[in-house]
Amino acid sequence: MSDLYADVTRDERPADLLRVATAGSVDDGKSTLIGRLLYDTKQVLADQLAQVEAASVRRHGEGVVDLSLLTDGLRAEREQGITIDVAYRYFTTGDRSFILADTPGHLQYTRNMVTGASTADLAIVLVDARNGVVEQTRRHTFISALLGLRHVTFAVNKMDLVDWDEQRFREIEAETTRMSAQLGIPDIHVIPISALEGTNVVDRGASPDWYRADGEHPTLLEHLQTVEVASDRNLTDLRFPVQWVIRPGGGSGGGDAIAAASHDLHDYRGYAGQVAGGVLRPGDAVQVLPSGARSTIARIETLDGDLDEAAPPLSVTVHLADDVDVSRGDVIAGIGDEATGGTPPQVLRELEADVCWMSDRPLRPGARLLIKHTTTTTAARVEALLDHVDLHTLERHADAPAELGLNEIGRIRLRVKRPLIADPYDRDRQTGAFILIDEGTNDTVAGGMIR
Repeated sequence: MSDLYADVTRDERPADLLRVATAGSVDDGKSTLIGRLLYDTKQVLADQLAQVEAASVRRHGEGVVDLSLLTDGLRAEREQGITIDVAYRYFTTGDRSFILADTPGHLQYTRNMVTGASTADLAIVLVDARNGVVEQTRRHTFISALLGLRHVTFAVNKMDLVDWDEQRFREIEAETTRMSAQLGIPDIHVIPISALEGTNVVDRGASPDWYRADGEHPTLLEHLQTVEVASDRNLTDLRFPVQWVIRPGGGSGGGDAIAAASHDLHDYRGYAGQVAGGVLRPGDAVQVLPSGARSTIARIETLDGDLDEAAPPLSVTVHLADDVDVSRGDVIAGIGDEATGGTPPQVLRELEADVCWMSDRPLRPGARLLIKHTTTTTAARVEALLDHVDLHTLERHADAPAELGLNEIGRIRLRVKRPLIADPYDRDRQTGAFILIDEGTNDTVAGGMIR
């Protein structure tokens, strides 16, 4: 969870990229919905479509194209419980590019949804119009809120099976709205669809008059193309975790090319990383944490030349005006109100966090693990388990559990060997997130959110 954009190979995450996590109970039609989005936006290659059509004939007979087959093959492998990998689907329209994180719907794969939603801007939670809001709907909405997603869209699917009954839709709309308000989700939309028929997914199709009548009622794709997520990023608190110190001949790979192309090799020193918060500008007064050394930003460099400013999630090389001691894992931060109008990060040796436990071996007090937070990896010890969440009732139980098992969520207290420069997760998702690693197996065993 700390490498929020690790699967995007470009240095810069495009401004028009929307990351979407899809969630829903088994048989709610999630596979068909994803297949419909790909098919109706013409993202399916001819040979893929031919394979799906042939498989559809074998399964259903002539005349039916089962779009769920575009995604179900990989899901069948993933749901063996062998891995926590999440399948990603990519598509683009003229207005925006999308990455869909396809997560399983079973309770035992809670960790899969946490993994997929941890990097998302928006969650689509499917609701079967016949069944309404069920336990899994509440669970997926709760996890979305826990992970700090500000945008949740409830796609009320299979409306064709209830004859597009407006009263039924309004009942579901009222319940999802009430639930989201209780969980503090600021932006929700409820959209009636039929993924099987394609109605209100990409095209309006046979959308009923009661939904068509109001011009503010979009299709699912129209909503995804227009939802505003840029303001969700923390542009107030300046945070720049240092990933690499670039010195000539220092083994920095591409950094030597930057140095050679721009300035005298003997004087070159740059600090490479990804902007995690705020806006970097030459002349800004900054501090290097945890040492507290102060300087100002001299240059912001990329392979394409210098920049006047850099904001999340741009990857850049920063030069400071003074020769101060900076290492990988340090954070270049604003100096409170003096520089950014924001707040300085916390320098933590002990912290409390919500974690989703992802290992078959339960988590117990005293466990020794590695914690990876932004660009820092250090040893950590679990001091205490503070509470746990009942995933059936979504209530927190204040009594300290003896252990956290696979897929369980709870709050813990950690002590770390090297101080972490961090923010509460609800203030900055990048500097507030971390993963826990089993030192012996190198397996990721938990995702965490600093509270």
